[in-house]
Amino acid sequence: MSTAIICVILIVICYFGLRSTIKRSKYGCCGSGGSEVKKIKAADKNISHYPYTRTLEVEGMTCGNCKKRVENEFNSREGLYASVDLKKKLADIHMKDQIPEDELKEMVRKAGYTPGKIK
Repeated sequence: MSTAIICVILIVICYFGLRSTIKRSKYGCCGSGGSEVKKIKAADKNISHYPYTRTLEVEGMTCGNCKKRVENEFNSREGLYASVDLKKKLADIHMKDQIPEDELKEMVRKAGYTPGKIK
C-alpha cells in the first residue's frame, strides 16, 4: 500500500515538472505566451530632470521580457524613469519626486517579481 502511495506522489511530481518544462520551451522562460512584451518608454528620459535615484534588487527576472515588465511598471508612471540590468538583477529608478521605498517595492511585486534591498 505504501509503495502505491509513493508511486502516485512521484507521478504527480513528474507530471508538474514535465508540464513546466513544456511551458518554458513553448512560451519562453517566464511563460509570456509566446509574444514579446512591448516596451513602454518614459515620457522624459533626461536623467538630469530626476533629482532622486534608488537602486532596487529584483529577484525572479530571467529574460528580456522580465526586464521589460519591471521597466514598464516604473516607466508607465509619470515622474519615474527606470532601467534594469538583467545580469546584476538591479533596477535603477530615477524619480522627480521622492517615493517611499515600500511603494517602489510594491510596484516590483505588481510586475510579478520579488523586490530586494534598496540602495
